[in-house]
Amino acid sequence: RSAVRGNAHFKSGHGFEHKFKQLIGKVGRLGFLPCDDENVFWFFTWIPATKEEGMEEDPIKLKQFVANELKDASDEMKSVIENTSLECIISSPLRYRKPLELLLWGNISKGNVCVAGDALHPMTPDLGQGACSAMEDGVTLARCLGEALLKPGAEDDDEEYKRIEMGLKKYGQERRWRSFDLVTTAFMVGFVLRNDGKMIRYLRDKFLLGFIAGLLLRKAGFDCEKYMVSGPKLDRWVGRTD
Repeated sequence: RSAVRGNAHFKSGHGFEHKFKQLIGKVGRLGFLPCDDENVFWFFTWIPATKEEGMEEDPIKLKQFVANELKDASDEMKSVIENTSLECIISSPLRYRKPLELLLWGNISKGNVCVAGDALHPMTPDLGQGACSAMEDGVTLARCLGEALLKPGAEDDDEEYKRIEMGLKKYGQERRWRSFDLVTTAFMVGFVLRNDGKMIRYLRDKFLLGFIAGLLLRKAGFDCEKYMVSGPKLDRWVGRTD
């Protein structure tokens, strides 16, 4: 899959409600969200055909392609594309980490090095949790390292290295299942939303859209409130993502 992203600017204001809206079509899926009274962020995802190879590097062709796919859409959606300048359009292929690799044998930490954010859990953008999950990584990493380094004991370099290594292992253990959950759910949501098979489309349109909306909210409700670091000289919050 590939995704086009853009920012539409309405000099006189767009007049849209500040709500996220999306359109699921046979070729792709469009969504847009007003950022303020003049700017609207939008995206369009689709599976490129062979004849569309190379189009991702040409914003003129990208804009024409999206506009053509929306020829039967509402005037509101058409206006978003029409008011997007070429320099505000970018496109990139969507990638994700194989869930079983992440869950079973993929390394999250090794020695005193670890991965976080997209290096840990690249996922399709169908949950809207990419940046938020990176913040979760940061909070968890800070807590695990804080707990490891603030324990009383020897202060030599070897001891510090061992503490860091153990802190990173704990971080990896805590983030592995959450990362697997997000990557897998994002892939499955994207599969359902983009699938044009008659059965999947019927189930999606009749039953699954409400379930998916609730699922998105539940995945966004990750609780970081318990993440407190305590030590002999330090008691402080390291952050929260809610």
